[in-house]
Amino acid sequence: MMITEPTDCWPDRARCCVHYTSCMMQIFSLKLARISTNMDSIQLYGYIAVRDCQDQLLNYVINHSRDDPIIMRQGSLIEMTGPKRGISMTSSVLIEFDMRIKIGEQEEDDLQLVDGVADYCNLTMPCTPFTNRIHGDCGAVDITLAMLYRAVEATIEVNVSKLQSGFNLSLSSFVFIRGSPHRIELFPGTIGESCSLRRRVISVTKDTPMHLKFKYGQEGSKNGELERCCYFKASIHGRACRQIKLKPAFISVKVTWSAVF
Repeated sequence: MMITEPTDCWPDRARCCVHYTSCMMQIFSLKLARISTNMDSIQLYGYIAVRDCQDQLLNYVINHSRDDPIIMRQGSLIEMTGPKRGISMTSSVLIEFDMRIKIGEQEEDDLQLVDGVADYCNLTMPCTPFTNRIHGDCGAVDITLAMLYRAVEATIEVNVSKLQSGFNLSLSSFVFIRGSPHRIELFPGTIGESCSLRRRVISVTKDTPMHLKFKYGQEGSKNGELERCCYFKASIHGRACRQIKLKPAFISVKVTWSAVF
């Protein structure tokens, strides 16, 4: 959100010629593709992070300590908790990863799932999402990503209030690439109290719609899930808000737009 409300736009903010869109990377999903153990489920910890030309610091896509592992089965999606800022692709992007399987009392007893670096430097044109498999000593992780042209950063903030009862919630974003929608899972889980969901940052092509889909259902209900949707048009600056009334709660959504540089 570095250039959300600039003061140097010309001729004005709506027609700004000072700040520009750029090529950006969007990671759509991570999946535990394979594990070479006989366990039905594993305790997974570690990180996957990005470095780009805008900021050499690690931009975490997932980051779990050994004391807070996630329980996974082969073929399951790994919930992404980041990135915290948009990923610029004006030059090469490094994706670093160090994921381990917790099996013993001490860290030296654990198994290395994947460890290393992937360099993405040859994405020279906008592309539909594609999947690369990261192979490791004890398994593999699939990463699905794409490069977006004329893209901006969208920071999505969701607040749940006026809770009537606990409910299950699945929140997804759909961005359009070459006219087709592609899904990014933002939040899967149970809402038990009024709260703010984890802030998420994604890349969206300027002047295209970004859809947010809320699927929800009462805890223990057999009546199936209900859906509500809202959409936002990607802009290089500014903010937009929506308010959605669900039966179990009130949802407030704020999307903040920014150029990456």
